[in-house]
Amino acid sequence: MSVFTNGLKTAALLGLLMGLCLAVGYAFGRNEGMLIGLVFGGGMSLVSYFFSDKLALAAAGARPVTQSDAPDLFRITSTLAGRARLPMPRLYVSPEQAPNAFATGRNPAHGVVCVTQGLLQMMDDRELEGVIAHELSHIKHRDILISTIAAIIAGGISYAAHMLMFFGGGRSDRDNPLGAIGAILMMILAPIAAALIQMAISRSREYAADARGAQLAGGPEGLINALRKLDQANRQIPMHVPPTQNHMFIVMPFSAEGFTELFRTHPPTEKRIANLLQQMNLDHPNPYARLA
Repeated sequence: MSVFTNGLKTAALLGLLMGLCLAVGYAFGRNEGMLIGLVFGGGMSLVSYFFSDKLALAAAGARPVTQSDAPDLFRITSTLAGRARLPMPRLYVSPEQAPNAFATGRNPAHGVVCVTQGLLQMMDDRELEGVIAHELSHIKHRDILISTIAAIIAGGISYAAHMLMFFGGGRSDRDNPLGAIGAILMMILAPIAAALIQMAISRSREYAADARGAQLAGGPEGLINALRKLDQANRQIPMHVPPTQNHMFIVMPFSAEGFTELFRTHPPTEKRIANLLQQMNLDHPNPYARLA
C-alpha cells in the first residue's frame, strides 16, 4: 500500500469517525444534538492539538536529555532530521525498561522524540537509526496528531454512547419503538465502530511511517532488526502506559495476544516487515536473511 493511498485511507477514516460523532449527537437530540456532536468533536481535536504531547510525556515519566546525556541519540537524530529537512526535535528519555519509542508534538516545529531507557540499552546504532527515522517520519507527516485526535474522538463517542444509555434519547425516541431500537443499537455499535476506525487509522500510519523511515535511514535493515527485537521484548517486559496511548509507540506495549488484528493499534510485526520489504521493491526477504 503506497504512502499516498495510506493518506487517502486515513482521511476517509477520519471523516467516518467525525460522521459517527455526528450520528451519536443526532441520536441524543436530532439537529441540536448533531450541532453538539460537531462542537464536541472539534473541541476534542483542539485539546489534542495543544496538549497531547504534554500528556504523553507525563504518562511515560519522560525527562528531557541533553547532548552530553545521550550523545549517540543526539548524533543520530540530528543527522536524520537534517536529511528529512526537519527542525531538530526535543529529545526525551523514559525510565521504562521495556524497549519502545514514540514521537509527539502538534507540528514539526514542536516535534518531540521519546525513547525508553530499555531501548537505548538494547539497540545498536543501525537499529536506533531505524527507530528514530520511523519516529521522524511520524513528525514530518503529523501522524501522531492524526492518531491522537482519532483516539480522543473515539473515546468521546464511547462516553457519549454510555450517556445515551443512562439518559436515553430525545422524547420522540422514547415514544417511538423503532426510535428506541435505533438508540439501543447506537449505544452498542457506536463505541465498537469508533474503536475499529481508530485502530485502522493507527495501523495505516504505522505502515506508512515504516516505509518512509526506511527510506530516510537509507535502507530497511536497521528498522527490521529493531522491530523484531522490540516485538520479542514487549512480549516479556510490561510497560506502564495508559492503553489509550498505545497507538503512539513504535510497537504496542503489552503485546495484544488474543486480540484480532482489527482491534490492534499496530499491524503484526511480521506483516509490517513484509509490507516494508514490498515497499522497498524487494520481493523476498533473502537479501536480509542475516537479520532473522
